[in-house]
Amino acid sequence: MTDRHHLLVHGGTFAAVGDGGDISGVRGGGSTPDGLFVRDARHLSRWQLTVDGAVPETLSPVADGDTARCVLVPRGGRQEPPAHTLFREQAVGDGSFVESLRVTSNRPVPTTVRLAVTADADFTDQFELRSDYRTYTKTGATRSREVLDDGVEFTYQRRDWRSCTTVTADPVPDGVEETGTGARRLVWTLDLEPHGTAELTLRVMARAHGDKRARRVPSSPAALNSQLLALEGEFVEGVAFPTGWPELAAACARGLADLASLQVPATGPDGEELRVPAAGAPWFLTLLGRDALLTSLFALPYRPQLAAATLPALAATQAGETSPASVAQPGKIVHEVRHGELAHFGQVPYGRYYGSVDATPLFLVLLGAYVEQTGDVSLARRLESHARAAIGWMLDHGGLTSRGYLVYRADQGGLANQNWKDSPGAICGADGTRATGPVMAAGAQGYAYDALRRTAWVARTAWKDETYGALLEQAAADLRDRFQRDFWMPDRTFPALALDGEGRQVDALASDAGHLLWSGLLDKEYGELVGRRLLEPDFFSGWGVRTLASGQPAYHPLSYHRGSVWPHDNALITLGLARYGLHDEARAVAHGLVDAATATGHRLPEVLAGYGRESHGEPVPYPHACVREARSAAAPLALLTAVGGA
Repeated sequence: MTDRHHLLVHGGTFAAVGDGGDISGVRGGGSTPDGLFVRDARHLSRWQLTVDGAVPETLSPVADGDTARCVLVPRGGRQEPPAHTLFREQAVGDGSFVESLRVTSNRPVPTTVRLAVTADADFTDQFELRSDYRTYTKTGATRSREVLDDGVEFTYQRRDWRSCTTVTADPVPDGVEETGTGARRLVWTLDLEPHGTAELTLRVMARAHGDKRARRVPSSPAALNSQLLALEGEFVEGVAFPTGWPELAAACARGLADLASLQVPATGPDGEELRVPAAGAPWFLTLLGRDALLTSLFALPYRPQLAAATLPALAATQAGETSPASVAQPGKIVHEVRHGELAHFGQVPYGRYYGSVDATPLFLVLLGAYVEQTGDVSLARRLESHARAAIGWMLDHGGLTSRGYLVYRADQGGLANQNWKDSPGAICGADGTRATGPVMAAGAQGYAYDALRRTAWVARTAWKDETYGALLEQAAADLRDRFQRDFWMPDRTFPALALDGEGRQVDALASDAGHLLWSGLLDKEYGELVGRRLLEPDFFSGWGVRTLASGQPAYHPLSYHRGSVWPHDNALITLGLARYGLHDEARAVAHGLVDAATATGHRLPEVLAGYGRESHGEPVPYPHACVREARSAAAPLALLTAVGGA
């Protein structure tokens, strides 16, 4: 990944460390924030090792993995080999970070080494570390440091908001020094026997605001790693991977392991504790409605417990009233939930933010798919009022009744676009002109169609309401007829990306058309035309289908949504191609995506650049992609569903 930061992720906690295991306190501008983060706050902003007063040289840098291991030596030259070698190992847990340091003398005589770890916690909110040049006032905020018998504790308070980070060490440091910057330096003087070894263990407990749990930091990185490996093993166990396609099997196994580490706590409608898939690390280690729903849909045939947790968690956060500041309307499913200081004080709108046009229909799609897959009607009965409210939102505030389509309007304080392509210029014409006024995005209409049909089936089977089911079936049929009349571009034999506020077609050729195959909105003839078109060279890069076909003025291979390749987008497309009987095309997309995963350690990132395979033999990374992203982790499972082991 860029900036040489390495991510360690465990639930709602992640650390980004450098090649030598240090945290330097970078305040943003890169693709990864530097530090230890819990619930959107940075609980370690500095963590720097020095040996005899100098930063050691990295002999073996941190490699990708659940544990960060590196080897360091004092700086020097060929004439004098290093006097000692340091072996550094780090891991994260639930609100914790543990490091073991082993220093080994390379000399045949006794040696004295002075080790120091400089630590600080600035408790910066993640939104302050984004490179959007925004600043936030924090009137009355105070930071304090207290030296402990075995370490130091950092505390932050602002009115009712309080967080703290406790650093302890074994053996106890010889001293804790001030640095003049707010940081504190823990120091040890170690006397080593000839070729002798000494070990230190440092434990960090990060207590986020509102966390009152009684917790103990695990004893070592190995103990933390064992916890995570056990969790990953539970996720992988029992899944029948394809024996004839080992690369897909490896991508599925890697994806399931990543999903295990991306589980974050949530609460259900009755206050029950749940674990749901976070969107991704580093920037979105929290519940995002659309992301959790798609992740759960992809994993449904293999890990239905994700859906069983995601659905009640989203029901519990469903909007009950109108709030323009958070784009909330009755029945709407939440887009994003944040727990940080800025959300707490209303300085960003994302505490519970509802700026999504498609999370609500996807909630209904997952509910119907879950009942169909598992036969468990009890969840559908329990969430009946929530599902009916979601249908009510689609018909009323969502726009299906008044406009004929799901509609969104740009939110000045939040997201301009509120479909999955949510960057400011993503919904555009072929020439790059942005859509104006209320937007009716094509993909969202497909989700709405599928939601109406699936909920009609749930109404008949679980709720025993034949009349309601018939009404929803008719609404779905009417939507399908309208869509093919208003969105289809006969001169291009392809659907428009969207309709603008005047009902004009937004004519960019975009991958969203593949979502219409997944939802079944298009007639068979139209669907086959679209499916084959997506495999033509301007769309298909060899690694996957581009978000925007090349050759259009709006296309850019390094744009977030106007030419890049998204694994989850391609997973939906592959499922759609299979649905329409285009199995050769489905296999082509699946093989491209699996090849991309194989080239990147079997892990699919959030997004890849749109450069063609014929011009570059390796997938080109997108510079600011989440390295661990739940939808991408689940994408290989969707490929397995779509094409099997072919």
